[in-house]
Amino acid sequence: MLPRHEMNLARPVSRLFSNSAAAAQPPPRFAGKSSSPIGPVEELHARLIRTQRHTDPSAVSDVIRSYASSPLYLRRARAAFDAVERPTAAVYNFLIRGLSQSDRAVGALELYRAMHFQGASANHLTFIYVSKACARVCDVGHGRAVHVHALRCGFGAHLFVSNALLHMYACCGDLVSAHKVFDQMEERDLVSWNSLICGYSQCGGYREVLRLFDAMQVAKVTADAVTMVKVVLACNYLGESEFADHAAKYIEENHVVIDVYLGNTLIDMYGRRGLVELARQVFDRMHERNLVSWNAMIRGYAKAGDLTGAHRLFDEMPKRDVISWTSMITGYAQANNFAMAVKLFQEMMVANVKPDEVTVASVLSACAHLGLLDIGKAVHNYIIEHGMKIDTYVGNSLIDMYCKCGSVQKALELFKRMKEKDAVSWTSVISGLAVNGFANSALELFSGMLSERIKPTHGTFVGVLLACAHAGLVENGLAFFKSMEDVHGLTPEMKHYGCVVDLLSRSGNVDRAYEFITKMPISPDVVVWRILLSACKLHGNVVLAEIATKKLLELDPCNSGNYVLLSSTYASSHRWDDASNVRELMEETDVPKPFGWSTIESNGLPSHSAWDQIPVNPTNTMHPKKELGLS
Repeated sequence: MLPRHEMNLARPVSRLFSNSAAAAQPPPRFAGKSSSPIGPVEELHARLIRTQRHTDPSAVSDVIRSYASSPLYLRRARAAFDAVERPTAAVYNFLIRGLSQSDRAVGALELYRAMHFQGASANHLTFIYVSKACARVCDVGHGRAVHVHALRCGFGAHLFVSNALLHMYACCGDLVSAHKVFDQMEERDLVSWNSLICGYSQCGGYREVLRLFDAMQVAKVTADAVTMVKVVLACNYLGESEFADHAAKYIEENHVVIDVYLGNTLIDMYGRRGLVELARQVFDRMHERNLVSWNAMIRGYAKAGDLTGAHRLFDEMPKRDVISWTSMITGYAQANNFAMAVKLFQEMMVANVKPDEVTVASVLSACAHLGLLDIGKAVHNYIIEHGMKIDTYVGNSLIDMYCKCGSVQKALELFKRMKEKDAVSWTSVISGLAVNGFANSALELFSGMLSERIKPTHGTFVGVLLACAHAGLVENGLAFFKSMEDVHGLTPEMKHYGCVVDLLSRSGNVDRAYEFITKMPISPDVVVWRILLSACKLHGNVVLAEIATKKLLELDPCNSGNYVLLSSTYASSHRWDDASNVRELMEETDVPKPFGWSTIESNGLPSHSAWDQIPVNPTNTMHPKKELGLS
């Protein structure tokens, strides 16, 4: 996953033109030590007005250029421009450029139309700036008109004009026109290649990105960081690990400068593949890092299972944001260290960092596994008090938490209030009702799910089969199992076969359960055989217990539970010698015996030396025979 937080790894496409059109213009004449050149410009403008020369385009040209170079003074630039009697192409260009780089890019297109109507001659800079304005507002219609005008004025072969047009078409998603401009260019530079590559990347044409990168090398054009960001991203989306390694080698051999954007992309690429050491090498080499760099590295450690390394880096961070905290919380939750996930969330609250939907979903999952209903409720209250949106993602996490903590009534109320429900929502409630003893309610809800035309999932049928097993509805359960493939097109998995064995075993049909196992199209795993063995102990079926144990010893010879179950089965049938022999066999084969342990709560969190083994202990205050009202 990289799963609901997106990394801002790629630089804006507009940066591609930092070395073309901008380079063609000298810097503002009035820029001094101050970051704003407006002071001396205002003085000059006032002097021109006093001397009645403010209408002269050559006299006021520098004033308009300096005003237009700052977005805050575009209105003054426009006012100065409007006073000019016959603006020259240069004066038009100054204001068009300023508008094209601002949030008023539409104004650049209007000014270009006025320029054209007034008969002023456009030059190559005009077409560059107007093309950038079209790209900024994604107006491909005006862009095509500008393209035609540029061709008529003889700028079709101008490198910077062609690059601007190519960039415009790419930004507007018209890759056919972009590629046509590219193919017709007599001369191409790095910006030309990057414009087309960025366009395909923006539109999801990742295969074409890699093809263009190969073509670049054939054309002996050396890629830069912009190119390599898009190439590595394409490899990530396509799962092209070998090509990604080739790209990394290219970066090394061609001494491509690893800026913060490329560095973050490489860290993410290596992190996704679990190559945390290579990711760390890139991280350590970066001269500039931002929050994305640190967060990507933390996620890489977490994905590789190195939570110690992730936490060490987390502690070293100069600044943390919600993604930093969420990455750590999610990492611990996914590693089944749920207590640490909850502890970090509590620290996050103390640090006054506002969680997002991913954060609360992760901590609710941790609460569900630990059975921490009070903390789960506190998180729910926080969501309500701070106006967080309870979408299907958060709603499903709340339902799952309440169900696993035994508060099924609360889960059901929340489910009914949800405006949008998906298959996970229905499955969570159905499974929660089933495991908490409300089998009939679970099956009634499943019927409602089908009535709403929500397609059930494999998880849904696990809940349905559990409900049937708890209620002793053998034939119903078998019918539901058969409908998986016949009606819903779902191929049963091992867990479904295990549920059917449990369904038959609970009802005392141990022989029938064994017969079902022998006809399974896939080889039964240890769980299936252990379900049968437990049923044999309960119902005193020694013959099948011996068969099940033999299979278990083949599949899982070091599990002491297999020996204990068989010994107990013999003891239940008063076969004391056989029971003793099994225990002696266990001693002879050095099978480790399970240790007893208990848990205590410290500050609301379970305390135990093996965090990943803390059991769920739901508290169901309702009588298991009493069904819930679903109306």
